[in-house]
Amino acid sequence: MRIYPDTPSLRFGLVLRDAVLIVGLIVLAKIGLVVHDAVDKLAVLGEGVQSAGNAVSGAFDSAGDAVDGTPLIGGSLGDALRGAGEGSGGQLTELGVGGENAAHDLAKILGLVVFGLPATILLFWLVPPRLRGIRRLNAAARVLREPETEGRREHLAARAAYSLPYGVLLRYTDDPIGDLRAGRYDALVRAELEEAGLRAPR
Repeated sequence: MRIYPDTPSLRFGLVLRDAVLIVGLIVLAKIGLVVHDAVDKLAVLGEGVQSAGNAVSGAFDSAGDAVDGTPLIGGSLGDALRGAGEGSGGQLTELGVGGENAAHDLAKILGLVVFGLPATILLFWLVPPRLRGIRRLNAAARVLREPETEGRREHLAARAAYSLPYGVLLRYTDDPIGDLRAGRYDALVRAELEEAGLRAPR
């Protein structure tokens, strides 16, 4: 299966186009990672809220432990202080965990969107024409195989003279119709093969 044409000029253009596609996908992936990392740093806010919640809970726990030994009311007061710490500090901790997870999720979504959306457009723009070109090249290789007989050369020359644009024909011969009538098929056969991306026989 042929992926690139035999003719150097056509091959260079397609190799360059494929390289642009690959480099473009790499650049988009890099940009997506940068966006992800930048947004992911917002998770530090949630981590700060968690730390504050843990500090509040710890302070109430310490206060509860300190009053535990007080006669009569020590145990009840200690339990009340620890309960207050779990209520206020625990809510802060949960809020911090939620904020941290939300920041991580947002970072993933934005990173994927920044990479995925342009990458999808780029792939839909460049890949289908490239696949059609590969199919055409391989079909041409089967149909326009190297002409073995004079009759086959004549038909290929006629196809070139009747179907290729005039400007293209004039790149190969100054008188395409005259060459066809006189049986000078070399330039016309070369034009037909090379314009299809195939190497003409020497």
